[in-house]
Amino acid sequence: MIELMFLGVIVGIVSGFFGIGGGTILVPLLLLLGYETKIAIGIAVVQMVFSSVFGSYLNNKKGTLDISMISTIGIGGFIGALLSGTIASSFNDETLEMIFLAFAIFALLRLFFKTKEEKSQREVNKIALFIIGFFLGALSMTIGVGGSIILVPILVGFLHVPLKKAISAGLFFVVFSSIAGFISHARLGHIDFESGLIIGLASLVGVYFGIHLKDIVNTVLQKRLLLSFYFLVVIYLVQRIFI
Repeated sequence: MIELMFLGVIVGIVSGFFGIGGGTILVPLLLLLGYETKIAIGIAVVQMVFSSVFGSYLNNKKGTLDISMISTIGIGGFIGALLSGTIASSFNDETLEMIFLAFAIFALLRLFFKTKEEKSQREVNKIALFIIGFFLGALSMTIGVGGSIILVPILVGFLHVPLKKAISAGLFFVVFSSIAGFISHARLGHIDFESGLIIGLASLVGVYFGIHLKDIVNTVLQKRLLLSFYFLVVIYLVQRIFI
């Protein structure tokens, strides 16, 4: 239990600071501890419900959350994530890990090459935003990540949303995708509820400190840390799958 609580705090800090659900780091760590892939994904989904709801509440209080911008994407993500458990059941563990790796590589490259923030924020058709959310929700919750690992680079690189605002939006998107993902994975028996609750509750402490750090660290350092984080995830998964 102590090990899982410590893991929850660390994942919570990462979640709040980078605006991600936490699955991006939690799933690899749970695999390292010996959990089966589908169970690791299910535990990550539970943790994401806790961290995203609490984190979005804190971001809204601090005035960094643009609810109107992300709601359309979030609704699409919720509907898409309802399919995630069924999709996950259609693949073996190795395939799910390969999809996870592809997500991490895309996010790393997109954020690295497209992070200019001097342009004005683009306006995008709501139907397009819904479609983006739908596919992000379906695919990301299939592998136990909230979707913000891809959404944040899209918001920054394509829509020119300021990084801190994009990070808050990414975590709010996870509220929608993780709740729907929880429903879908629980129905198919992919969730270890005891481990998920321990990690999820402990992560609330980490989220509080992570969001506080996000708001005091300058954007350049935050971007470098985010790139480093994605890079480490990619290296670990490449080593796990191919070596």
